[in-house]
Amino acid sequence: MNKKTKWGIIALIGIGLAGLGIHTFIPHENKDLKETPAKSSRSNRNRTLNVIAEVIKESSISDGSNTTALLLPDEEVDLSFETSGKITSINFEEGTHVKKGELLAKVNDAQLQAQLRKLEVQLKLAEDRVYRQNALLEREAVSKEAYEQVQTDLAMLKAEIDMVKANIAYTELRAPFDGIIGLRQVSEGAYVTPSTIVATLTKISPLKIEFAVAERYAGILKKGANLTFKVDGHIKPFAAKVYAMESHVDPENHSFAIRALYPNSDGKLMPGRFASVELKTQEFDDAITIPSQAIVPEMGIDKVYLYKSGKAQPVTITKGIRNDARVQVLEGLQLGDTIITSGTLQLRTGLSVTLDEVN
Repeated sequence: MNKKTKWGIIALIGIGLAGLGIHTFIPHENKDLKETPAKSSRSNRNRTLNVIAEVIKESSISDGSNTTALLLPDEEVDLSFETSGKITSINFEEGTHVKKGELLAKVNDAQLQAQLRKLEVQLKLAEDRVYRQNALLEREAVSKEAYEQVQTDLAMLKAEIDMVKANIAYTELRAPFDGIIGLRQVSEGAYVTPSTIVATLTKISPLKIEFAVAERYAGILKKGANLTFKVDGHIKPFAAKVYAMESHVDPENHSFAIRALYPNSDGKLMPGRFASVELKTQEFDDAITIPSQAIVPEMGIDKVYLYKSGKAQPVTITKGIRNDARVQVLEGLQLGDTIITSGTLQLRTGLSVTLDEVN
């Protein structure tokens, strides 16, 4: 036997022994793997989960919306004359409160006043003429047509006087409502036209709070609903009441415009400011509520786990409104039930649980 043949036989013997060793090892390994799941399954069945639970009681819950609002004046108008002319007087102080009908400014009306005086003199003569013609008519000294003519002249004269008085009223700028008058934009002696703004009159009591909410509240909110809002610089919130709502939902941003009224009787708040509104849309005083973390969604179904005789038992529920922490339950739970509020992702039907804390 040559050396090359000798080494070939040794190599074949080595390969055979290696195969025998692998064949011997694999059955033992598979045996261990088959035994592991069985041990794990028995371990899961015997495991006990420590949890926190809560006993169902009646509680209050409200649904609401937080949004940004704009404070608007109850009324606001840019004041201007209805005629052109030179301002002869300004009778208000900037930033002060004025009453409805108060004379604020006036333009030159000298020509109109002279015309009015002339017509008033003619009116006296026309009234005397009618009186005399009436006396003559009673004695049949004049015709009825002549009497009716002087009556017509008198009526036309009165109409002319009314027209002149109306033109004089156009030269007077009066407050259309109670409010605070702002900074004036003209000076005495200035020539103004109907397009010239003299000042802005604003009624700040009450104030309007205008804001928008999501379209889902469109059918829920009603006139008279209460809300609170906060303004920077004021610690305490302010209370207002909804008085009007838009007639349709905005199709572009799917929002619903709402206005509320705040009395603002002390005048502390000014229009034009932004506010943070907290609106309660629905409120229930005797609802069944649970912590939101107790709900386990499965394939579009909401479940919670009840604690019953040391075991976890799932129950399907129907949700109502919710807030930041709790959810209203309409169906599936009863007063006195004990629900598990922790470890919900580890819970399984019939799992043994131990209560560490019950709220």
